[in-house]
Amino acid sequence: MPIRLLSETTANRIAAGEVVERPAAVVKELVENALDAGARRVVVTLEGGGIERVVVEDDGHGMGPEDLGLAVERHATSKLPEEAMLFRIATLGFRGEALPSIGAVARLSITSRPQGGDAHALIVEGGRKGAVVPASGAPGTRIEVRDLFYAVPARRKFLKSPRTEADQAVEAVRRLALAWPEVGFRVTQDGREVLALAPAERDARIADLLGVDFAGASLPVAAEGSGLALSGLAAQPAYTRATGMEQHLVVNRRPVRDQLLRTALRVAYRDLIAAGRHPVAALFLDLPHEAVDVNVHPMKTELRFRDEAGVRGLLIGALRRTLSAGAGVAAPAPALTAYAPRSGWSGGWRRPEPAPLPDRIGLAEMQLALTPPPPEPAPEPALALPLGFAPPRPPAPAPAPAPAAHPLGRALAQIMETYILAEAPDGALVLVDQHAAHERLTHEALRAQLIEGGVRAQPLLLPSVVDLPPADAARLLGFAAELARLGLEVEGFGPGAVLVRALPALLGPADPGPLLHDLAEELAAYDEATALDRKLDAAVARLACHGSVRAGRRLTPPEMDALLRQMEATPRAATCSHGRPTFLRLGNADLEKLFGRR
Repeated sequence: MPIRLLSETTANRIAAGEVVERPAAVVKELVENALDAGARRVVVTLEGGGIERVVVEDDGHGMGPEDLGLAVERHATSKLPEEAMLFRIATLGFRGEALPSIGAVARLSITSRPQGGDAHALIVEGGRKGAVVPASGAPGTRIEVRDLFYAVPARRKFLKSPRTEADQAVEAVRRLALAWPEVGFRVTQDGREVLALAPAERDARIADLLGVDFAGASLPVAAEGSGLALSGLAAQPAYTRATGMEQHLVVNRRPVRDQLLRTALRVAYRDLIAAGRHPVAALFLDLPHEAVDVNVHPMKTELRFRDEAGVRGLLIGALRRTLSAGAGVAAPAPALTAYAPRSGWSGGWRRPEPAPLPDRIGLAEMQLALTPPPPEPAPEPALALPLGFAPPRPPAPAPAPAPAAHPLGRALAQIMETYILAEAPDGALVLVDQHAAHERLTHEALRAQLIEGGVRAQPLLLPSVVDLPPADAARLLGFAAELARLGLEVEGFGPGAVLVRALPALLGPADPGPLLHDLAEELAAYDEATALDRKLDAAVARLACHGSVRAGRRLTPPEMDALLRQMEATPRAATCSHGRPTFLRLGNADLEKLFGRR
């Protein structure tokens, strides 16, 4: 078949397929044009999911008749006064493709009036351009799009239901509204208002869009370096979502879904949240325009950074510093619903039946020195109690209210030999899972030793032989050098057996059998391409689980207080190594809701 040139109409409709995928893409392009035109108010109207009708009105600069006639020509734009600007783009749009692409597949009507000038209108239907004629209208621009894809019916068949398409269009406006808080936005859908945002400060706009729960559960993020500036809010690890939809990333005021940034966000939360859960954040990155290329994706949602390593390092470092606060610092109040990990998740703990107590009650497994910090001046000073078995003590008088410096408060009681009930300085009730909390403490202690050069090992008086499936034994022996850095010394002992010569000192007298079985399972979950530090993180999490105080152990009041103080001083103590919350906090408002008082 001979090669031939396509007609202009056909070429325009093919090109439109890259820019106009669905009604949400139309809305996004038109709202971006309004923002580039200096609008301070944008109104979007949707009918039939945006398939039947989309209207975008703004109070921006507007266009005169000459500019209006050029605006619907392909590759005509006011945003690139010279070719060199292509490599330092400072506007949301720049290609000059949106309006001609929309006009090629729909019925497009534009009315525009510049400040101090007269209004004019232009109609484009299926790529056929009409004449520019005088009209009436307020300063700014009004663009109406009807019968999307009427000129390419085959494309229309691939659209979703009107409701789904409308939801996507509203989401596109939400993301732009987050990046431009000083602009007011209003969206109506089939005559019903679905979004109304007045101009506001950034933090107020974040609360409006992501909710007051996120605002209360988030921490400020700020970092600068090498021409990069990062700011925004990131939710604490206890506040997660089932999808990544609420990860809002803005680069130079452009909402993006860039893979590099999303990966950095995931890495920062990697060992803080459960598998299958996603962090929530609203992050804003500003950098010189010439340091980022936005012309790499038809929808301009992916970027190419000149210094990818610098951007990744800044984001991960800033988030990890923010999330390193101890438990109780601006902590969210999780809902009183059962924690539900993703299907197939196998946690390292379940509440066993209470075991018979030894003669001396205490934290048999706890090897961390959870000695309470120097007590605040009080009539009854707190007792410094090292971990380990402690002799029973007579009941003490009720302790004084916890000082404000202790956000988790004072321990009141142990419930079901698993949970610690405490009272915060403001009167709120705090419920702590003693196993999950101590698991995080052990994890951070092991991790600190690993960073310092290696976890301290405790040689076994009698080496222990652990029988394993041959594949598991081979896998563990293949990581013998890495496990030695974690204080776990193993060597082969015939087919399907491993000899354990030393365990991490923090674990105390742990049984190496279950530990090695779990470690082999954890290492099997990662392929050869997985980074070594990720494998070590997984191994540390397993070690921490096996070295932590179990449910069914009674704690004395000083031991409970010591655990709370360590949680407050330990980074990332709001969740355990598996991502489960370590504590719940119920304030006055939460209790009033539970009892129907509000």
